[in-house]
Amino acid sequence: MLRPARAVELGLEPHPEGGWYRQTWASPVTVTLPDGRVRPTATLIYFLLPAGESSAWHRVRSDETWLAHEGTVTVELGGRGAVPEPGDRLVVGPESPQGLVPADVWQRTLVSDRDALVSCLVSPGFDFADFTLV
Repeated sequence: MLRPARAVELGLEPHPEGGWYRQTWASPVTVTLPDGRVRPTATLIYFLLPAGESSAWHRVRSDETWLAHEGTVTVELGGRGAVPEPGDRLVVGPESPQGLVPADVWQRTLVSDRDALVSCLVSPGFDFADFTLV
């Protein structure tokens, strides 16, 4: 897999869902969730989705706030069922620079004709133990 120039500049690595990422911050404050998981109160990543690529359906057990930096991403939401069912779309870019993906909602980013760079703020903080791919 050829690493895009922007991924090299930002020190991004391949993400299991597709695209490229790097965690840039994790809160030093932790929270114990009702089920006993201990997580930072929030984490932040860069996420680069190169032109022509989409991500796989996945879900995270925490809320995600997407923040646009460059380009536009379209996030398709797939509900909370056992398998994703394509539904609403969330567009994050210059016209709508923030978007929320609620916890436990299936999601995937759809193909675009331009590279897109966003940040994802996750609260409670992201942990791969809370990440499910279809």
